[in-house]
Amino acid sequence: METQTAGPATAAKVRRATTESPLVRWALIATGMLFIALVLVLPLISVFMEALSGGFATFFQAVGNADTWQAVRLTLLVAAIAVPLNVVFGLAAAWAVAKFDFRGKSLLVTLIDLPFSVSPVISGLIYVLLYGANGWFGPALKELDIKIIFNVTGLVLATVFVTFPFVARELIPLMQEQGRDEEEAAISLGASGWRTFWYVTLPNVAWGLLYGVLLCNARAMGEFGAVSVVSGHIRGLTNTMPLHVEILYNEYDFVGAFAVASLLAGLAIVTLVAKSLLEWRYGDRLAGGRKH
Repeated sequence: METQTAGPATAAKVRRATTESPLVRWALIATGMLFIALVLVLPLISVFMEALSGGFATFFQAVGNADTWQAVRLTLLVAAIAVPLNVVFGLAAAWAVAKFDFRGKSLLVTLIDLPFSVSPVISGLIYVLLYGANGWFGPALKELDIKIIFNVTGLVLATVFVTFPFVARELIPLMQEQGRDEEEAAISLGASGWRTFWYVTLPNVAWGLLYGVLLCNARAMGEFGAVSVVSGHIRGLTNTMPLHVEILYNEYDFVGAFAVASLLAGLAIVTLVAKSLLEWRYGDRLAGGRKH
């Protein structure tokens, strides 16, 4: 069969057919930048402007409040417990779904996606129904002197529920794309399951895992609906930073509310900066691991 080679004229036509004009490109870029400015950048700037509207003295007075620091500590504590739990679950679930065939795999994937379709307020009400004073397990827990609702334990449970899909959902497609060849090769060479996971699977998904952890941590620190239901809004005890912002705003302490909101936004910015630094420092290594 005779093979025809495309000439310069044909190549030029292909380029013209698949390349937009400069006007279209700049219009798309301008639209995207305008949307980002209106939806993301300007609201973020306004938070810091409102927080500093009363001056630095007022800002530091609001930030240095004992209730504010308790809310900050509680937010970090809940995230510090919920995120590692979701990392363990996410790794286990992704490994099981991507590397093994078993009955109920589709059901497991559906359950992983469940928090995406259930309102956080509903998830909080579910925990109240189960572990509240008049809930299913309430009397038994009271006999054992175990308190879940209106306690840090309830905040952690509610946060784990709304955030556990993030790590698993980042890792499942990545592991499925990589396949099982490397793991099967390692096992055939005598590696145990743990060594295979630690030295083969985990390095290949390191970047996806990091991204999932960042998303999970950001959602855990900013969660409002679920923790609002199970916290009881006990000032200085069970209020996380989002709940404390609501209380200050309802009390017309706008400077205080925006000051705490700026701290929460600052934590998010620190998370993004940490992600960028890790990407800059280890990007080549992590990208190389992802290609294997």
